[in-house]
Amino acid sequence: MEKSTFIGIVLGLAAVLVGMVLKGAPLHNLANPAAFMIIIVGTFASLFIGFPMNEIAKFPTLLKLTFINPKLVSRQDLITMFADWASITRREGLLALEAKVEEIEDPFLKNGMRMVIDGNDQDFVRDVLLEDISAMEERHKAGALLFTQAGTYAPTLGVLGAVVGLIAALSDMSDMNKLAHAIAGAFIATLLGIFTGYVLWHPIANKLKRISKRESQVKLMMVEGLLSIQSGVSTIAINQKLSVYLSPKERLQMQESKEGKLIEQEA
Repeated sequence: MEKSTFIGIVLGLAAVLVGMVLKGAPLHNLANPAAFMIIIVGTFASLFIGFPMNEIAKFPTLLKLTFINPKLVSRQDLITMFADWASITRREGLLALEAKVEEIEDPFLKNGMRMVIDGNDQDFVRDVLLEDISAMEERHKAGALLFTQAGTYAPTLGVLGAVVGLIAALSDMSDMNKLAHAIAGAFIATLLGIFTGYVLWHPIANKLKRISKRESQVKLMMVEGLLSIQSGVSTIAINQKLSVYLSPKERLQMQESKEGKLIEQEA
């Protein structure tokens, strides 16, 4: 569960609602069906016009990703895994890893391992895996763009909603109290457009980009690990090579974990 998305939405709503109360703006003005129709339906209408149907269909899945973290192999576990495989390879050869292939859950890693075991050229393995990562990044970029564009359309539609509200308000100026209420209601569309654009759609697009970046880094680690095993490097070398993908804190934690295991074995 990605708690930060829930926290962000709750804080965003609280900021607007509490801010309105503090400013003396009545909350019941938010009950404006016309504003919701123009902003929400208008935003999705723009997306349908601007994107093909196969990309629009991914909208619910992409939205779900921001609430539930995709399952990725941890970078520390990857280093430990590749170190074990490197040790097996140096003792028994690449074919000894064939028994490990079916244990691999990640399709990308499993495909790479099969190519390595099959004796494919190292350049070929690298090219195939990097092209796979590039294609994945393009798919993710298209998904994030969906929300980026929604964040661009919504505030502009908010202005459109305000204009429509003002036209309706100024069409009858006989009752000034009614006119003032109508003008206040007209700007609810602007409020809703800016809120959805800059508190929902743009931040969701940013989170999808961060998720994609994290997945790309994990896959790049897999590529480096597979190529290192194919080259027959030592366990120490593969640890050093893959540790560059860890933060200083993660490296320290991993080092402390290894030292703790050594102490337990000696005891």
